[in-house]
Amino acid sequence: MIKVGLVSLGCAKNLIDSEIMIGHLQEAGMVMIPEAELADVLIINTCSFIDMAKKESIGAIHDAVDGREETKVRQKIIVAGCLSQRFSKELPELMPEVDAFIGLDQITSVAPIIQQLVDKDRIDGDSPDNLVTRRPNYIPDYTTPRFRLTPQHYAYVKIAEGCNHPCSFCIIPQIRGRHRSRSQESIVREAEQLVASGVKELNLISQDTTYFGMDRWEDGRPNPRSPVDSTRGESLATLIRTLNEIEGDFWIRLLYTHPAHWSDELIQTIAECKKVARYVDMPLQHISDHMLKQMRRETDGEYIRDLIRRMRAGIPDIAIRTTFIVGFPGETEEDFEELLEFIEEAKFERAGIFEYSQEDGTRAAKMDEQINEGTRQRRWNDAMATIQSRLEKHNETLIGKQLRVLVEEPGVARSEMDAPDIDTTVYVDKSLPVGQFTDVTIADWRGYDLVAG
Repeated sequence: MIKVGLVSLGCAKNLIDSEIMIGHLQEAGMVMIPEAELADVLIINTCSFIDMAKKESIGAIHDAVDGREETKVRQKIIVAGCLSQRFSKELPELMPEVDAFIGLDQITSVAPIIQQLVDKDRIDGDSPDNLVTRRPNYIPDYTTPRFRLTPQHYAYVKIAEGCNHPCSFCIIPQIRGRHRSRSQESIVREAEQLVASGVKELNLISQDTTYFGMDRWEDGRPNPRSPVDSTRGESLATLIRTLNEIEGDFWIRLLYTHPAHWSDELIQTIAECKKVARYVDMPLQHISDHMLKQMRRETDGEYIRDLIRRMRAGIPDIAIRTTFIVGFPGETEEDFEELLEFIEEAKFERAGIFEYSQEDGTRAAKMDEQINEGTRQRRWNDAMATIQSRLEKHNETLIGKQLRVLVEEPGVARSEMDAPDIDTTVYVDKSLPVGQFTDVTIADWRGYDLVAG
């Protein structure tokens, strides 16, 4: 019986890929073990979004190779995911110790690949150590074998794969290919299975969840102000309304939305669907027109400000999470000051800051006026201080209010305005049942976190 270990790095989209690989391995009769050093085969599912993620992935590979050499075990090492996909030509030469590199299209073929490695000590084919296809096309279905790595009470649901956006700082479209939506029926069938199994929170994810279904529209891209987008085909609004009809008590959470594809209909849909958490993740990246143009974000500052006003007016008690990039090439002090003022003005309930990462293969990497590290770090510190001050003011307004929370573990919960792993913790009574909803009253706050009375 083949024993397989897995190291999963990166975002929730990568986590689903890992879950799918495990599902196929178990279906093939292979055994997953937590002790990487005892595995016959070790899979490292890598991330390659920014420089920090690349370093973490490369470090994990080197650790695996070094561990094999130290213990003298005949372990096979497979490198999967975004690093393999992005550097498919370079890695086999740079890392000859790795037995196989697989990309995003090979996650459902991982079991026969492993079987060949174990049986023959190699993989059949013209390039046996590199199976990565140039442009990935795979998207999962509700019938896809999958073993969830999240707690029983919440799950990620990948509604699409790839991205069509031209953002000048981002390498993801080159790694994961063009946007391709799953069918609404497939997603709903998966959601029904998850809710029936006891899941209390469905986190909808893709590179851009707001573009769901639009790649199939015959008449091109939507008008953001149109109140009848769904008459043109499946959309995030039609999907949400259908998911909202599933029997059960659960949250539907929207992650990774893009401001360019919000519509008045989507705002109205969220307001009318009670199972949709009053939370939206919408990375804005900047507010300065100069920066938004440089970043190729397809929106301008006036559009963003108006969208936030419409969202807050249309969805009572909405919590908006966003992220920004500071130190982007050409960012002036005036651009940065406008960003700080906007953070104060928009009163985001949740926010994060990325320091610009110069990624080979992107348009931004070739731009003039690259910002030096010292300036990038200073702006990151200043922006984080502004965000922290804003969030502390928001937490102060929550004292005495009742919130519905989902208990994560004894003494720890999340509210509607908190996504898994990235947002605020609500400290609750340790006797409350894990994986269940409960109402608590906020008595205090500590930094970003809340304390229930």
